[in-house]
Amino acid sequence: MGSGGGLAGPFGRLLRELRQDRRLTIEELAEASGVSGRAIGDMERGRSRRPHRGTVTALAQGLELDEPAHARLLAAARAARPGPQRPEAVKVSPHTLPRGVRDFVGRQGELAELRALAREAAEGEEGRDAPAPPAAVVWGPPGSGKTTLAVRLAEGLASSCPDGAFLVDMRGLDERPLPADQVLAGLLGSWGVPDAELAGLGAEELLARYRELSARLRAVLVLDNAGSEDQIRPLLPRGGRLLVVVTSRRTLAGLEGVRRVELGALTRQESAALLRAVVGTGRVDAEPAAANVVTELCGHLPLALRVAANWAATRTSWSLRRLADRLADEDRRLDALSAGDLRVNSAFALSYSRLAPEAARMFRLLSLVPGGDFGVPPAAVLAGVSLPEAEDLLEELLEAGLLMTARQDRYRLHDLLRLYAASRHRAEDAAAGSLAARSRLRDWLLGTAVLAGRWYEPDYGMPPAEPGRLVALDDREQAARWIRIEGVSWLAAFREAAAEGEHTRVAEVAEAMHWFSDHWVSWGHWVEVYERAAAAGAALGDAGLEATHRNYLAWAYWACARRHDEAVDAALCALRLAEGAGDTLQQAWAHAYLGWLRDAVDDLPPAADHYRRAMRLFTAADDVNGYLQVSCGVIRLMRATGRPQEAVETYRGIVETLADPRHRDRIPPNVRDFTTLSAVYSVSFVHLDRGDWQEAADALRGIRGQFDACGWHKQASKVHLHLAHALTHLGERAEAAAEYRAVLWLEGLVPAEVREDARAGLAALSGARPAPPPRFTL
Repeated sequence: MGSGGGLAGPFGRLLRELRQDRRLTIEELAEASGVSGRAIGDMERGRSRRPHRGTVTALAQGLELDEPAHARLLAAARAARPGPQRPEAVKVSPHTLPRGVRDFVGRQGELAELRALAREAAEGEEGRDAPAPPAAVVWGPPGSGKTTLAVRLAEGLASSCPDGAFLVDMRGLDERPLPADQVLAGLLGSWGVPDAELAGLGAEELLARYRELSARLRAVLVLDNAGSEDQIRPLLPRGGRLLVVVTSRRTLAGLEGVRRVELGALTRQESAALLRAVVGTGRVDAEPAAANVVTELCGHLPLALRVAANWAATRTSWSLRRLADRLADEDRRLDALSAGDLRVNSAFALSYSRLAPEAARMFRLLSLVPGGDFGVPPAAVLAGVSLPEAEDLLEELLEAGLLMTARQDRYRLHDLLRLYAASRHRAEDAAAGSLAARSRLRDWLLGTAVLAGRWYEPDYGMPPAEPGRLVALDDREQAARWIRIEGVSWLAAFREAAAEGEHTRVAEVAEAMHWFSDHWVSWGHWVEVYERAAAAGAALGDAGLEATHRNYLAWAYWACARRHDEAVDAALCALRLAEGAGDTLQQAWAHAYLGWLRDAVDDLPPAADHYRRAMRLFTAADDVNGYLQVSCGVIRLMRATGRPQEAVETYRGIVETLADPRHRDRIPPNVRDFTTLSAVYSVSFVHLDRGDWQEAADALRGIRGQFDACGWHKQASKVHLHLAHALTHLGERAEAAAEYRAVLWLEGLVPAEVREDARAGLAALSGARPAPPPRFTL
């Protein structure tokens, strides 16, 4: 083709001029733009047809042209058109909505929220001066189904959007995301603006034309895979009825006036429904347990579930159990979650590749955090940075969709993202650095656990001030909150320390938790803690230390696990060890636990003997705290053996000891509170037995709710039940009914006979039947 009708004239000369101005060879421009060198040479010499608009854009990006120069190049390409063209019978928009999935499940809440926005947009006013229509940002981690949801929404809005539905891939994760002016030009072309007109419009004119046209449309526009606020902000209409739905892995927190809809994992029911939709109801329902395992191992992430389901659907000879077994190997799970061009790994890798180096390092290190969620301090310890730096990096990961928020200002890695982070950690970080980071975190978790637990231990209390401490431990409530919320993490560190043979550290942590454990009986791990601590004492060859933790283990076996025989064996073992080591205090505690355990099964004479021995030994050891604990047991024993007056006198002795100024600093507040609670609870039964209803009511009102806070649900229910009985006798029917109902609210946490007594008492109050005789049992 010659210069008359081809590109040898304005376009070819302009392209060569721009390339030479930037001192680029044809080969260098080819590498920078992705357009072949031969094609570039043909364009410059006028030997090729008019290039596609995308080719011109690629050349402009390779030349790093500014907006005016890009517009000049585009106009030169259009000017070379060899005369008028016949109009196409059908004009296909490059922004036509893609085909949605037919087996879409779940997300009903999110769809309802977005449909409400669509109705709001449809009811708006037309024209440039109309109020801005609503807009939404659908965000979430890679693979959460953001695009699928947006397409599903747009498909469902066909009847209310007569001007159509459009989708633009913003390429937000590409090295060169789609600029807003290019999106504007593309959309205007889709909406009927001729190329010749577009070629003559500058950036501001493009924006003005976009706003003019968008204000007239009743349509939905999906801006998919957005990377930044700058990409989106110019595209949000200022008026009219165009609903804009943005999808992004980022929160796009800088956008004003948009509704944010977060996509997390699917529910268990939704995950099962997706499996049924792809694999078939018959196969899923035939193996419900295996199907549940598959959904759990996929972390209820839509992309992972779809990949796994496609695997199963194309391998009809496979059982779901075989698929579950394939996914069970954590080292291979991500590789297994790939089917054709659907790859979970690829979705994660794209987001990861866009992270700054420090954020990428933080992401890799987070794979070392034990437990489901975590706060800023563990992340700061792992990365060896300050709290503000750690928070900034975590927020960057959150914004990138690689991290999720959790309870109480904490963060969480999706299970599959944790596996991906671990794989990148193994691939990119030196083994020595990994070991150092893991050791740093373990030392910090266990050190903080000791400080927090010692708030409750006699002779310790508030830890010394430390300017660099990463968590506040200024009172017992803060300490208890940390122990509970970081329970999974410090327990994992405790197990790791035991596996590493750090016996002294294991015993130290268990000792620090002893006085706190009464306040969290329902935790479920105290048996393990004290089994490991007792083993640590034995490994160190320290009989006194082992005896201490065997005693604690006796408590855990019975109070936490109701394993009476093992509890007795542990206490007897502790007694033998303590006697051999000449440890008076641990002998006292062994007798105290044996008395408590014998009392629990109504073996009263041995219980009384053990209690007497314990009190004598605690007195010899000058341990007032242990003496008080045994005294509470003696109240129960006196009542059980028909000596109520001695029980009351023992209670008065406890009250006097607690009030004695000599013991003010020797009895920690938590021990004082727990002793009072136990003593009042025990003596209330004496008042109830005697029919001293007012004394019983006064005592029980004083401790109402305190057992609940400790997780002692059975005792909590007895307080409510017996208080209700006393109030009934006192004629205080409304309060009595409220206490009976409080027992019923503990459904599933208390014995059936207690709930039945509460129902009977409540029915008697309403006059339905006579009140049954009360049973005042511990």
